[in-house]
Amino acid sequence: MVAVDNLSLQLYTVRGKLEEDFDATLARIAQIGYTKVEPFGVTGFADRLADALPKHGLSAPTTHAGLLRDEAGPIYAAAKRLGITTVIDPHTDPARWQNADDIKVIADGLNKAAIEAADHGITVGYHNHQFELESKIGGAHGLEILVDNLSDDVILEVDTYWAAVGGADVPALLGKFGDRVKAIHVKDGDGTLNNKAQVAVGDGVIAVADILAAAPGALRVVELDDYTGEIFDAVEGSYTFLTGEGAPE
Repeated sequence: MVAVDNLSLQLYTVRGKLEEDFDATLARIAQIGYTKVEPFGVTGFADRLADALPKHGLSAPTTHAGLLRDEAGPIYAAAKRLGITTVIDPHTDPARWQNADDIKVIADGLNKAAIEAADHGITVGYHNHQFELESKIGGAHGLEILVDNLSDDVILEVDTYWAAVGGADVPALLGKFGDRVKAIHVKDGDGTLNNKAQVAVGDGVIAVADILAAAPGALRVVELDDYTGEIFDAVEGSYTFLTGEGAPE
């Protein structure tokens, strides 16, 4: 089973709840048992996170922020204030993944960001969707081409669900990327682009146990992009499955 201190929740999962009551949402996450969260919109939420995280015994080792499209200075400042040590770029334009030269430009941007971030004591990472895997160039997934052109200082947060939707053999991919994978998004569903079909981890078709086993050292970050029911049911169900009997380390 997954150790609680190696489990996090991407706050995008509960974005609607955060809009209703930010503090109560963080309290509920902690009540379920999570001790770590992965914020989004960190510059806008910094003040509220600075109050709510310590209040509820939560920490944020990672965050999503658009380093390749937004001004980086405020992102690094917010991350340092909140004790966040890894900033992960969550999305690039799918049109940029159709040839190797464009992918190399993305890699160059991440490499440059990593140099700048290091001055702030921060590590830079990249998070995929499905299109980086759907793109095949010379027999390789686009994400593989990206990794081949990244400096050793850039880490990966592999969204294992979207990698599967994109057609990858996810355990094999994780094995190939090895220690560069410092975090994974763990999510479940019917394996399609339909976000509404996502479910609590363990309730869908994704080979979660094989995926976890293939990235034993990575932080496990639970995420649902959407859900048809009460979202906290899925958040709690994911926690119970991952920390309960039968789930691998």
